[in-house]
Amino acid sequence: MSEERTDDVLEAAPVEAGGVEGESQQEKIARIKRELAEVPAAPGVYLWKNAEGEVIYVGKAKQLRARMRQYVNFQDERAKIPLLVEQIHSFEYIVVDNEHESLVLEKNLINQHYPFFNADYKDDKSYPFIALTKGDVFPAIKYTREKHKANTRYFGPYTDSRAARRMIDIARRVVPLCSAACADWRALERRLAKAKDKGVELSLDAFLTKDGAIKPCFDAHVGLGPGACCGQITPAEYEEHVRRIERFLGGNHREFVEELQEEMAAAAAELDFERAGRIKSRIDTIGSLASKQHAVSSRNLDADVIGFFREETVAGVHVLMVREGRIINSNEFILNKGTDVPDQDLLHNFLLRYYDTTTSIPHEVIVRAVPEDAEVMASWLTEKLDSAHGAKVRFTAPQKGEKAELVSMAETNAQHTLMRYKVRTNYDDKRINAALLQLESALALDAPPMRIECFDISTIHGSYTVASMVVFTAGKPDKNQYRRFKIRTKLEEANDFLSMQEVMRRRYSPERMADERFGSKPDLIILDGGKPQLSAALAMFEEMGIDDVAIAGLAKRDEELFVPWQDTGPVVLPSGSASLYLVKQVRDEAHRFAITFHRELRGKGMTASVLDGVAGLGPVRKKALMRHFKSFKNLRAATLAELKAAKVVPAEVAEELHRVLAQYNEESRTEIVDHAVVPVTDETSEGESA
Repeated sequence: MSEERTDDVLEAAPVEAGGVEGESQQEKIARIKRELAEVPAAPGVYLWKNAEGEVIYVGKAKQLRARMRQYVNFQDERAKIPLLVEQIHSFEYIVVDNEHESLVLEKNLINQHYPFFNADYKDDKSYPFIALTKGDVFPAIKYTREKHKANTRYFGPYTDSRAARRMIDIARRVVPLCSAACADWRALERRLAKAKDKGVELSLDAFLTKDGAIKPCFDAHVGLGPGACCGQITPAEYEEHVRRIERFLGGNHREFVEELQEEMAAAAAELDFERAGRIKSRIDTIGSLASKQHAVSSRNLDADVIGFFREETVAGVHVLMVREGRIINSNEFILNKGTDVPDQDLLHNFLLRYYDTTTSIPHEVIVRAVPEDAEVMASWLTEKLDSAHGAKVRFTAPQKGEKAELVSMAETNAQHTLMRYKVRTNYDDKRINAALLQLESALALDAPPMRIECFDISTIHGSYTVASMVVFTAGKPDKNQYRRFKIRTKLEEANDFLSMQEVMRRRYSPERMADERFGSKPDLIILDGGKPQLSAALAMFEEMGIDDVAIAGLAKRDEELFVPWQDTGPVVLPSGSASLYLVKQVRDEAHRFAITFHRELRGKGMTASVLDGVAGLGPVRKKALMRHFKSFKNLRAATLAELKAAKVVPAEVAEELHRVLAQYNEESRTEIVDHAVVPVTDETSEGESA
């Protein structure tokens, strides 16, 4: 297959495999597997398509056939794969020579198709850049959101438009340069273009007005422009200004300041104090900018630090641009279109998108975890860096020290980026409304479930068995309504079904339903445990005569919801949907609440219940013992001599305590009793509100 590279864009003719109308899902998978047998074991890029022929995912691979087979054989464990495979109808692939070419091609195809299953910017808007029109005789600086053009160098992106405009103003005060917004500069470029078309050699006449008078623009008057429009600077001299401003915008300030200081000293030596004063003003401008930039490294660090903070449906990204040990700029992004995208995929897609648009390439990219294709990615970035000194780009994932602290800073800022976005767009409320409507439809409810109650059981071999009840009102945690239960049923071993039946009986008894502390009747009950827990609860409801409450069992493995009114199988909420996110959030909160209560009781049991069996050991002496030995673990390990030497309790009590602790330790070792021997006393059925 022939490939052609033009301006870093790899173009190749794709090979396509088509679909068959009317085939079942199994027939479709079998057909795709047969077609994949003809795919070569070579590096390249693959495109999965849906029934409408739309590209829904683009990926690259060292070996196309092996990688693509992982999808249809369900060997890829990413959560989005079942949904992706369900929508796949056909595919294309493009063979290239090496991984570097596949990376470039993958980037271009993602930019071309914007596939749903590839992570992308949330709003897909264009970001501001600072541009230098390098194709002009007198290149100008400008603020722009345009798509990148040839012969133009871009600096950015800047997610803060004010920061981009402010940087242009500072750059022109440091190095005078024409602005693309200047009418005189545009008129000059038109005259130069006409002169070039006529074959006229550039001369001073090209800069003059019709009457021959040299007329400088306003920017030239105030020192922001070098006077190209009035012949005060030659193209060669102007090119030096462009070179300097490129270095300045690239963050290389230190070497630049040293050059300016040398020029200032030379001007002063020549008694040209006016010129020396102008140069000093530029140095002061750079110094003022540096004082506002956050110094983060004592070393001459040149790096981009990338931090992520993600939720299931959206992620925030923050990029700290560190040059010469100072943060000169920071950018923030919101990523979407990544349905349950793994961290590595999210990082890979962001790096492709971000570094495709920016020309500010650092020598080092600092991340929490190095990307899987770091070597290929670094090679691509090194090519874009195009260092005259042969510098290479590298990826690092520091575990401690200065750079690790920078990653943590970027991640903290990414969290704030996401929170600001959610507040600004009312994201949570929109997602919750969508989730409640999706649950109403998927579970065939009469109305959106405005009050959801979820239950979970926590135990260790039947000891300290507890249950939690969490309540979500209008899709949000209602912690004043949370309740927790100590299971009264005597259990020889763990029995979640009997425990769940007891909780159902106690929570939905007429007395509890009439108790204002428990709130109103729920619109939906979710039981953590799937179909078995649902069956146990339904049996109790039938015994109690309850038939007007919607109830579902959530299976942990595949996040399936079992409902009593559907015999065809569980309800499977779409992967990455708002409804699935809400259900998992409710389940996780119930699990957290149950585990917290269980640990609390178990911790008390390991200290209080064991010590309660020691004659002569009251509350005061127990506190004194714990204060002396610091922890129950240390107390258990204490010898009889150490107990007596502590002089906290009389010798005979110390001997009895040592005997009880020795028995307890032996029972723990032989696993006759797990963790404690004395059952927790039955108190109230519900705990305090969380």
